[in-house]
Amino acid sequence: MTRRRRLLGPAAVAVHRAAVRLASLARGRARPGGGTIRFVFAHAWAMGGTVRTTLTVAGYLAPRRDVEVVSLLRRRDEPFFAFAPGLRVRALHDRRREGLLARLPSLLVHPEDYAYPWCTLQTDVALLRWLRTLRAGDVIVTTRPAFNLLAARLAPRGVIAVGQEHMHFASHRPRLAADIRRDYPRLAALTVLTADDERDYGALLERVVRIPNPLPDAPAAVADQTAKTVLAAGRLNTQKGFDLLIAAFAKVTAPGWRLVIYGSGPERDRLQAEIADLGVADRVELRPRTSRLPEVMASASVFALSSRFEGFGMVLVEAMSHGLAVVSFDCPHGPRDIITSGTDGILVPAEDVDAMAAALLDLIGDPVRRKALASAAQRRSRDFDIATIGPEIDRLLASLQAP
Repeated sequence: MTRRRRLLGPAAVAVHRAAVRLASLARGRARPGGGTIRFVFAHAWAMGGTVRTTLTVAGYLAPRRDVEVVSLLRRRDEPFFAFAPGLRVRALHDRRREGLLARLPSLLVHPEDYAYPWCTLQTDVALLRWLRTLRAGDVIVTTRPAFNLLAARLAPRGVIAVGQEHMHFASHRPRLAADIRRDYPRLAALTVLTADDERDYGALLERVVRIPNPLPDAPAAVADQTAKTVLAAGRLNTQKGFDLLIAAFAKVTAPGWRLVIYGSGPERDRLQAEIADLGVADRVELRPRTSRLPEVMASASVFALSSRFEGFGMVLVEAMSHGLAVVSFDCPHGPRDIITSGTDGILVPAEDVDAMAAALLDLIGDPVRRKALASAAQRRSRDFDIATIGPEIDRLLASLQAP
C-alpha cells in the first residue's frame, strides 16, 4: 500500500469520485468520422503480461484495421517488448519530462487501482484532452479497472468503450469493486479471461465475452527435457507464492535438480532469507527478471506456478508452448482454464505445499510421463496462438462497430 493511499484512504476515493462526477458533466458527443481501434493502458514501454498481450493483439489487428496503442505515460526510452512494424504508439504524458502538475496525485485514476501511484494530475489533464479528440465510431479498449471506469464515465457519446479484465473480481479492493459494480454496466462490452470471470462479471453487465490472452505469433524454442531444472518466473510478491514454491522444493530430494526463479520485486530479500533458512541455497536460485524468457524456458524441463491467485496465468501457456511439463496450484482464477490435470499438466490444491512437492517429485522421477505431459502441453498451447484468438477479437470489434 502506498503512503498516499494509507494516509488518505477513504478520503482519496471520495475526492476521486467527486472529480470523475465533475468531469462527466463536460462529457459531450463525439464528432462523426471515427472508426479507429485504440488500446489504452498505463505504460506501453514497460514489462508485464498485460503489456505483452495487448501489443500482440494490436499488432495482429494493425494490418487489418486502423489501430493505435495509447499509453497513459512513458518512463523509458526503449520499449521492453518490441512494437510491431507500422503499429502507431503514442504516450499522453512523458514522465521523462515532468511539469508542475506531475507533483500532484491523480484525481481521475481510482486510488484503489494498482496504477494509481504511477499517475498524476498531469496524466489526468492529458487524458481528458485526448478523450475530446475521439470521433463517433472509434473504439477504445481499456486494459485495467481504473481505465475501464474512466472510459465508461468519460468517453464522449458515440465512442464505443470496451473494457478488459485481467484479474478476477474478488481480487479488487472493496471501494474499487463497488465502483465496478456501479459503472461497468455503462461499457459496450467487457472481455474476460476465464469461465469463472465470465460468470462473475456477467452478473454486472449484459455483454461479457471470454477471450483468453494470446501467445505472440513467433516460433517457440522447445525444451528437450534433459535439463534438471524446475523453472518459475514472475514478480517477487506475495501473490506469486514463491515462498510456497521454495518450501515445496525443499521437500524434493532429487540429486542434481534445482529450482530457478526469475523475477524482481519487493519480496526478494524475504525469499532469499527463506532459501538460507531452509538450507537449499545450493539448489534454489533467484535470478533477475529477463527479456530472454523464451530461451530460459527452452533450457528447463518443468515449470511451476505457485500463485495464490491469478488473472489468467499466461506464463503457464508460454511454458507449455516451449514444451515444458507444468505443475500449478489450482488457484483462482486461470490455471484450470488452461490445464487439464493429468493430460497436459498437473493441478494441485491451492497453496498445498506438500501436494506441490509430490507433483514435482513425480515429474522429476518419471521422465517418460514428464515428456508425455510436455508434448501434450505444447499441443494445448496452440489453442492460445494469436492466429486462433485474433479472429475472436476481430469479430467482437466488428459486431460493436456494425451500424
